Amino acid sequence: MKKSSLIIGRQPLIEALQSGRAIDKIFMFKHITGENVQEIKQLARTNNVPVQMVPVEKLNGFTKANHQGIVAIAALISYTDLQQVIDFAVGKGEAPLFIMLDGVTDVRNIGAIARTAVCCGAHGIIIPDKGVGALNEETMKSSAGALEHIYISRVNSLAHAVDTLHLNGISVFTAEMNSAQKVFDTDFTQPCCIIMGNEEKGVQHFLSKSADQKFTIPIAGNFDSFNVSVAAGIILYEAMKQRIPS
Repeated sequence: MKKSSLIIGRQPLIEALQSGRAIDKIFMFKHITGENVQEIKQLARTNNVPVQMVPVEKLNGFTKANHQGIVAIAALISYTDLQQVIDFAVGKGEAPLFIMLDGVTDVRNIGAIARTAVCCGAHGIIIPDKGVGALNEETMKSSAGALEHIYISRVNSLAHAVDTLHLNGISVFTAEMNSAQKVFDTDFTQPCCIIMGNEEKGVQHFLSKSADQKFTIPIAGNFDSFNVSVAAGIILYEAMKQRIPS
């Protein structure tokens, strides 16, 4: 962890939160006390920043400085409200195209997906505030800098994000191995968001249930499945191909 990415202590964190600085996560001593602790928690909720309660050893591992029971990791990228990204795409006269990451924890996969998303013209990536790999230096390197060229919306509920998408007329798709519909028979020219799930568990049931369409990526033989970043690449390339003016 680069020291420049750490925010150490209570008042520096309060000032960072009040200024709207992008923060990935706050680590807080599990037995912390003090009058400004509730203020920090409230600011974290307002700014949609996850807080993790940890033993003091975890904090001491970050820094030898007087951390006052709190260490935060500053984000390398800025997050943008989902509705703002939707409005931006619509304002350009384009059909919104999003990727939602559900339980994708490998930072190399996230970086690769971001790189493909930029190359294929996606407008944004939606991630949850918990249960996804950190957008750190390794993720940035894996994306070849693409994370700086696409909108990232961090939400505290993927279900609420799906609601926002639906309210804006954006369909939600999931890739599932047992679907009868093939990826190349799916209409990606419409406003849509593709949910990519954890390679072992797939897309969570409540998200799969809310999907408007489900499709499969055919594979040769009886091998298990594609790597999640490869699958995302196949889907996004198909979407780009369909959207290229004839």
